[in-house]
Amino acid sequence: MALKGVIFDIKKFAVHDGPGIRTTIFFKGCPMDCWWCHNPESHSTEPETITREIFTGTSSKACYERKELIGKEITLEEAMDEILKDQVFYEISNGGVTFSGGEPLLQSEFLLAILKKSKENNLHTTLDTSGCASSNILKKISNFVDLFLYDMKLVDEEKHKKYTGKSNNTIKQNLEMLTKAGQQVIIRIPIIPTINDSLDDVKQIGEFLSKLKIIRVELLPFHKIGEDKYKKLNKINRMKDIRKPTKEHMRTIKERLEKYGLLVKIEE
Repeated sequence: MALKGVIFDIKKFAVHDGPGIRTTIFFKGCPMDCWWCHNPESHSTEPETITREIFTGTSSKACYERKELIGKEITLEEAMDEILKDQVFYEISNGGVTFSGGEPLLQSEFLLAILKKSKENNLHTTLDTSGCASSNILKKISNFVDLFLYDMKLVDEEKHKKYTGKSNNTIKQNLEMLTKAGQQVIIRIPIIPTINDSLDDVKQIGEFLSKLKIIRVELLPFHKIGEDKYKKLNKINRMKDIRKPTKEHMRTIKERLEKYGLLVKIEE
């Protein structure tokens, strides 16, 4: 039987998911339940149906509803066919393929297979991960990953449990393991007002990361891009009253983290 994974999107010509021009494969399913997630369609490993309103005229009432399936099974061969279509663009831009989600490590067998096949084709591989998986899984795949985009939400364990549904002990241990092994790691921190943007939160993150050998820190300001998805999926949006952090506040967080000797970049 052909090995299959479940994905919910393939993004071509991605330029924010690693170096150069890339193809990003979005794996469906995540073990965490982050309040601010802008991809609620990624939570379940099962395909889901959403309802879209299709407008047929100038009036907001002139529309009909269309059911769409989010998520599909894909074989290793099908995934590689999509990835290799743009190989020429990877070569001219020093790009490659990125695996994101959801959490790709949740489908570790399929992820490992597609990583191996990507390296057989001399592709640069990037893994966008929360690190919420066993260290054994991470060790198995790490030899086939050129760059880790590693999400860091909070250092405080109790707050992490409250806002993501999971302890961060394994996440922190996995990050320490990767950096000690000499893996290339970029830390990505979503800045969520009222949750992880306080002086104490930033201090804890700065102190923890200052002990690790990483490339840089990327700060991702909270946004409401996923708001409409919650409605279509009939899911509760716990962040509907939270506003995007100001540019001034983002600069302040950047400057505070830089005091710990970290290279910090704000992503828009």
